[in-house]
Amino acid sequence: MDLGGRTVSVLGAGKSGLAASELLLSRGAAVTLWDERPAEQFGAEALAGRGVTLRGGVPLGSVELGRPDLAVVSPGVPLRLPSIVRARERGVPIWGEIELAARYLPAGALVLGVTGTNGKSTTTALLGALCQAGGLEPFVGGNLGTPLSRAVLEPPRRTYVLELSSFQLEGVDTVRVHGAAVLNLTPDHLDRYDGMEDYAGAKARIFRSQEPGDVAVVNADDPWTLRMVDGARASRFGFTLRPGLPAPAGLAGTAEPTEGGFQLGFAGLRFRVGSRALRGGHNLANAMAATLLAFHAGVGPEALQSGLDGFPGLPHRLESIRTFEGVEWVNDSKATNVDAVLTALAAFPPGQRLWLIAGGKGKGAPYRPLVEASVGKVAGVLTVGQDAPLLNAEFSPVLPVYPCETLDRAVARARALARRGDVVLLSPACASYDQFRNFEHRGDTFRALVEGLT
Repeated sequence: MDLGGRTVSVLGAGKSGLAASELLLSRGAAVTLWDERPAEQFGAEALAGRGVTLRGGVPLGSVELGRPDLAVVSPGVPLRLPSIVRARERGVPIWGEIELAARYLPAGALVLGVTGTNGKSTTTALLGALCQAGGLEPFVGGNLGTPLSRAVLEPPRRTYVLELSSFQLEGVDTVRVHGAAVLNLTPDHLDRYDGMEDYAGAKARIFRSQEPGDVAVVNADDPWTLRMVDGARASRFGFTLRPGLPAPAGLAGTAEPTEGGFQLGFAGLRFRVGSRALRGGHNLANAMAATLLAFHAGVGPEALQSGLDGFPGLPHRLESIRTFEGVEWVNDSKATNVDAVLTALAAFPPGQRLWLIAGGKGKGAPYRPLVEASVGKVAGVLTVGQDAPLLNAEFSPVLPVYPCETLDRAVARARALARRGDVVLLSPACASYDQFRNFEHRGDTFRALVEGLT
């Protein structure tokens, strides 16, 4: 679609909506940007100065769009809103931000995409690092960091590595993801979807426009992901945490664990995984998925190993901050629910003694599974924030509990308790909004406190 002089409505003035508006403006479109917040809160003064019309303070479900030539919907805006349904019925094309941006990617660009319920950000970042090691000059973004629409406004790249959420994938129709991976599927966002089948259907759109010669990577241990790739025209590969598992029907090959790493048996290649940033079975799975995509994108074995060895990890996700006086301090502030903390605990080997800092604004999930997983591994729990009394009550019958109220007190107490060889792990199992702006603010505060230890 030639957008010169066309009218386009953009729904949602978050970072994706702002980036889409800028891209549309650069292509000569007349843009109206809608959001439920007042227009002065969009942070779009520069766009307004270049002619974008700002419309705020209106519930997006009741917006009357009329008949624009195109509507672009931000990921956080459900496509089932009455206003969007009405526009579609009038024949208005409805695109997601990824659909818009992908239509302006440079000819011949390679698109690699990662989705799944858990592990998307780490796998996407690692895939970007592997591609960088292989000389593919990647842009890394999408749901992680920079929107794709903003990347299209920058000098062209050879490779685009994208984290793709189910919300983003709802709005794609023609986007060809040459190498696509679905890591796993567990219940999530069921307030937006009509059950797991609906949620899986959104994720499976990552394979929608693949062609023969493309690659689809799925979790061979997850029945949902195996079903999602049925009928895909791409070559299908899997990864498994169960050594010796026969490749499920329909897969051309699998990656599987070996001592100290994993192998791509179908290619006769073995790789080491020794980085602290990739500790734990969940990160081994992420590493296998990223390596499968990068290998099929043309990255050679030496570059793959170099990328695995040098991957620094992502902030706030089992981030090793420092080892001080023989004690390792780990920032896992992104663990805002019980399941995430269970994954964190499992990442440490048997015999490793942990001091767990937990608490914040709870999400209503029971803490009992966390208590059970901590026995024999956690030496003591230091509690902070709004849900500290609940954590104290759950843990105190079986483990030492140290009520600390605030993070600075928890760090000080943990320093006094921990001994050489121990790990102090911030993995809160709670949201951060009782004492911090977000999980990043909480993790940054923890990092500053730990780096300040002398």
